[in-house]
Amino acid sequence: METQRQRKLPPARYVLAILGCMGFATIYGLRVNLSVALVGMLNHTALLQIEAAEAGKKKAGAEIMAMLSAEASSKPNVEDGPFVWSSQIQGLVLSCYFWGYLVAQIPGGRLAELYSAKWVMFGAVFINAVCTILTPVMCKIHYVGVIIMRVLEGLGGGTAFPAMHCMLSKWAPPAERSFISAVTYAGTSLGTVISTLSAGMIIASFGWEMVFYSMGGASLIWCVMWVMLVQDTPQRQKYITEEERTMIITSLQNTDESKEKPKVPWRAVVTSSAFLAILVAHVCNNFGWYMLLIELPFYMNQVLKFNIKENAVAVSLPYLTLWIFSMFISKLLDHLRSLSYLTMTSARKIATLIASVVPGSCLLVLCFIAHRGVAVALMALAVTCNGAIFSGFLSNHIDIAPNFAGTLMALTNTVGTVPGVIVPLLVGYITHGNQTLAAWRIVFLIAVALYVLEIVVYTWFASGEVQPWNVGSQPSNKQPAAPPAPKAEDPKKGLTIKNS
Repeated sequence: METQRQRKLPPARYVLAILGCMGFATIYGLRVNLSVALVGMLNHTALLQIEAAEAGKKKAGAEIMAMLSAEASSKPNVEDGPFVWSSQIQGLVLSCYFWGYLVAQIPGGRLAELYSAKWVMFGAVFINAVCTILTPVMCKIHYVGVIIMRVLEGLGGGTAFPAMHCMLSKWAPPAERSFISAVTYAGTSLGTVISTLSAGMIIASFGWEMVFYSMGGASLIWCVMWVMLVQDTPQRQKYITEEERTMIITSLQNTDESKEKPKVPWRAVVTSSAFLAILVAHVCNNFGWYMLLIELPFYMNQVLKFNIKENAVAVSLPYLTLWIFSMFISKLLDHLRSLSYLTMTSARKIATLIASVVPGSCLLVLCFIAHRGVAVALMALAVTCNGAIFSGFLSNHIDIAPNFAGTLMALTNTVGTVPGVIVPLLVGYITHGNQTLAAWRIVFLIAVALYVLEIVVYTWFASGEVQPWNVGSQPSNKQPAAPPAPKAEDPKKGLTIKNS
């Protein structure tokens, strides 16, 4: 009877991947919902009046009022909200998420490795859910309360990637690692699309507060499912067949949970060419990704006069195709590996090449062709092909050091977040007062150059094999192993035997 019940269980590793996907969709959805909700939260009329009054001190009042009136008439009809937050406050509220995000990653990675990745991931989503539900209350108290909520959300979000890397290092068999990783991490794009499109509809139907209550409440349902259905390792999982448990443990050669957790060999990590290749790829690719995510739509609006707001579906659709493409390329690479056509190293390099060559080529074309249709098509292609990173360098940490997958991911993702700060500043400096194709050509060529650096470094130095330093630094107070028993000769047979 028990055997029949177990046979009906869905594969536990896929349950983990699907719930992981939902978890990342939740975190990224809660991360971007404030950007959309601000449209319904702000008192646009009051803000325009304040802006006119301030500008009138510096310029002719009639000229300023005419300019602002034209700007107001070009905006869609939006009911004014209760908050008169200046553009500086808006920028502060939206950017402070990254304060917590940057700080939390390395501690989160080590907590996941030493204690429980399951509960670290749970905490990441739970903190985001609670802070999201409290956001409307904090808004009404003071915008500083919103900042505190956003910083806490960043702290939670910063631990998610390291924690999930630890989970996958214990759950994803090498033969399926690309696919399971892609399913899990593609939730980041899925959550962005769903949150962006649904938040606008919720505001229109129920008001801005319901965006936070509904999305935060739905996130708590995920927390319950995660606690009930997921465990840190296959050894601890109740809802799993013995065949699947044995297959995962055998493929990962991970049979002993009681052994002492190794210390991170920091010197070996930071001098490892395999790790540094991932680091360079992560930073360079993120620079290009933030260019596509933040600046390319701005270029299309300012230079090509393409109304991004009126074409939200056209801009959001590539993130759905990214999700689909990431599933396809990861499954294909795993299949080719199963047929021994590819090694793990070559599979990682091919995926990373796709995620860098295609977006880099798209930006290169945009340097010389200024056309709305071409720009939209190239943006869609570049964003879609970036989905290959999930089966490329973004999963490579698990290959080279499964014992420290969380810490390695935390290190590269922390440094990889820096371009998110640099890109807007750099673009603003280069294009300030000069919104021309020539100025944007410089911006795009910088991104192309970094893609080339990523291609060269990762193709040359990356590895998909476990590195010798994966065993870690052993404590110095351990007693040395006992020497082998001395050997003695049997004079009658001339054989060498061990003393018992």
